[in-house]
Amino acid sequence: MKKIYLILFLATISGGLFAQSTSRQQQSTKKSDKEQRKLKKISIFREQEEGENVFQRDFSAGARLNTDGWSGFAELGYRKTRKKVNYFQFEFGEKKSNKEVKINSGYAFTQRPFIYGKQNNFYQAKLGVGQRYLIGGKANKNGVEVDAIYYGGLSLGLVKPYYLNVQDENGENVDIKYTPETADLFLHKEQINGAGGFGKGWSNLSVVPGLHAKLGMRFDWAHFNEVVSALEIGVNGEYYTKKIPIMVAVDGVDPNKQFFFNAYVSIQFGKRWNKR
Repeated sequence: MKKIYLILFLATISGGLFAQSTSRQQQSTKKSDKEQRKLKKISIFREQEEGENVFQRDFSAGARLNTDGWSGFAELGYRKTRKKVNYFQFEFGEKKSNKEVKINSGYAFTQRPFIYGKQNNFYQAKLGVGQRYLIGGKANKNGVEVDAIYYGGLSLGLVKPYYLNVQDENGENVDIKYTPETADLFLHKEQINGAGGFGKGWSNLSVVPGLHAKLGMRFDWAHFNEVVSALEIGVNGEYYTKKIPIMVAVDGVDPNKQFFFNAYVSIQFGKRWNKR
């Protein structure tokens, strides 16, 4: 009988020790898995934070200030090699003549300031393809990635008549656009009350096709490689199939042109990712 008790006692102790050993192994395995997951997260974090940017896709949007106007754009990039990224860009903006001078009418509280001699607003919708070439990558999160860019594509010039609110010969206030028939009234400063509304003229929009190209440098300072935070500077050229009548010709001198050249600075933000 004592032998039976002794066997049961030893079996109980053995089972307890086995259970404790199993529990320790499970805890050790869980701890090891947790540490592996932590190390993996740290590795991914470091890859995103610093080192070479090798993400396959990127999308960003931004604003551009040109020496002759402004624009906004959206961009989609596809990595081709370690140093080259092909990208597509859509841009919409407005060009202004260097002859434009905004004048306040005598009715500052009731009328909009106007631009004397302005005939049309000139907007552009541009679609193009370009390439970014890596010049210098950032060695750490506080570094700056530098790319050279070259880009070109099609332009769609949108010419919208510029309206003025004037007092006609009958003493009534009317909105008019420039035509040979309205020229005298359109250019008579004393009869001008102010600019017409932004909504005026869209029904009389005309389209002028053209081409555009640009060269520049891009500086991306984002701390994380999966984020786009970039400043771009460069020069841009656009050629249209005819002169764009932004201003009225005065004294036989035509200030309008069909080739536009400007310098620009832009800023953009977005993200990068790998395709699945």
